[in-house]
Amino acid sequence: MNVVVDNLLTHYEMTGQGKVVLLLHGWGDNLMGLSSIQKSLAKKYTVVSLDLPGFGATQAPTTVWNLDNYAYFTEAFLAKLDLKPYAVVGHSNGGALAIRAIAMQLLNPTKLVLLAASGIRDGQTAKRLGLNIIAKVGNAATFWLPKTTRGKLRKKLYGAVGSDLLVVENLQETFKQTVRQDVQADAAQLVLPTLLIYSDADTAVPIKDGHSYNKLIKNSRLEVINGASHFVHLDQPLRVDSLIQEFLA
Repeated sequence: MNVVVDNLLTHYEMTGQGKVVLLLHGWGDNLMGLSSIQKSLAKKYTVVSLDLPGFGATQAPTTVWNLDNYAYFTEAFLAKLDLKPYAVVGHSNGGALAIRAIAMQLLNPTKLVLLAASGIRDGQTAKRLGLNIIAKVGNAATFWLPKTTRGKLRKKLYGAVGSDLLVVENLQETFKQTVRQDVQADAAQLVLPTLLIYSDADTAVPIKDGHSYNKLIKNSRLEVINGASHFVHLDQPLRVDSLIQEFLA
């Protein structure tokens, strides 16, 4: 489905019935990256997942954006569809976006789930973070394909880092502005029940960030998945699904 939000053609999916759960994907990903969670939650909830501007089938912003711009866009998207989320699930940069949007009072969910959420900036460069995330996206985007096809597609994806994938009009600067924005002060403002799911083997967003958020967000609980990648929900779908379902109930 498509809708025009702030002059950007925006692609989204809405499935299921019940309380609304909003899914926010990470940088370099799209709504398909959270499709396993969408399918699972749609059994009990109305699940809304969108391609954020510049990704998937949604138009890229025509100016340089940061998390604030994405937060305002998300608010406008929900207003356009007249939706009020009961819960928000954010992966990676989508988690940082959720934190920022809630702190800005643009989102007001009852519960929050953060999957390997980024947003704690400790000197890691945008380029290094981008390389890690794009590499993981390559794995996620091709994991269902035959092995003979996976290698070719991943090679193309990795080769695009720093060129075609990030060279969209204004997207390189948007990338820099977005992935460098620290949301620790925003996290400290949150009081809603929050489930943090991180992996101890994540090379894109380290487990220490999960512990930091657990200290910053007053009403939070940290669950650590052993041995999973940055896409913890794809590596351990049954475990992650169980944790989210129990938390949202």
